Amino acid sequence: MGVTAVLMLPLLLLGISGLLFIYQEVSRLWSKSAVQNKVVVITDAISGLGKECARVFHTGGARLVLCGKNWERLQILYDALISVADPSKTFTPKLVLLDLSDISCVQDVAKEVLDCYGCVDILINNASMKVKGPAHKISLELDKKIMDANYFGPITLTKALLPDMISRRTGQIVLVNNIQGKLGIPFRTAYAASKHAALGFFDCLRAEVEEYDVVVSTVSPTFIRSYHVDPGQGNWEASIWKFFFRKLTYGVHPVDVAEEVMRTVRRKKQEVFMANPIPKAAVYIRTFFPEFFFAVVACGVKEKLNVPEEG
Repeated sequence: MGVTAVLMLPLLLLGISGLLFIYQEVSRLWSKSAVQNKVVVITDAISGLGKECARVFHTGGARLVLCGKNWERLQILYDALISVADPSKTFTPKLVLLDLSDISCVQDVAKEVLDCYGCVDILINNASMKVKGPAHKISLELDKKIMDANYFGPITLTKALLPDMISRRTGQIVLVNNIQGKLGIPFRTAYAASKHAALGFFDCLRAEVEEYDVVVSTVSPTFIRSYHVDPGQGNWEASIWKFFFRKLTYGVHPVDVAEEVMRTVRRKKQEVFMANPIPKAAVYIRTFFPEFFFAVVACGVKEKLNVPEEG
């Protein structure tokens, strides 16, 4: 009996591995079919996450409209996509110059986006601007700039493209947000305010457009880290704040977020929260034990930071 069990174990592991492989392949093919021939607009396509979203959706056969505020970097992305793609299975991406922080031009750019293919099936609001520093050292002008880039820009573009989706009774809008749309941490006042505002807008919009079969999704990771840099250990003191903040800032990779965006589109998820257990727990603590949460976060105010820098 013991010998039989030992012989069966490799077969069992082989069977499980085979099932996982089949599941992954089916999911991959399903993802491709979900966006094949769909018109997908990606803002800030030249960012790390934007590039990965472009790669994933381009491979899936989507008709991409890539938006960014630097034409040369858009062209580099364009060349990278078509150099590895199968022309018989993919569409040539279209490029559109767009700076979401310049609200005055968003309406005109939205018309240009619609002219690319005549409609938009999926809008991925990815653009974001960061700032760090004490609230009293950040100018009101910079506060407004952050709100334009992270809130007014995305909602202006969304409002311009939404009538087309409503009239066709189909479409999906994806907001790539941040954990700070749910809770705030010190020295991120402008950024957290813009993310709270954006999340509130799209939560309301979700209910408004449901009757038109338009799906609104939000994907909120902690922080999106760079490709090759992992968070260092640093000289952390033994404090609750430092432990919390280190866990909070241990971000997710752009590739992982892009794949989650694809799954969100495929499954038409309404809300996704990408984080390790510590940030997830923080969201619940903020809701059910606010005084404890505020006390822990307030510890971070004692830490000295450099002069505010725009990220």
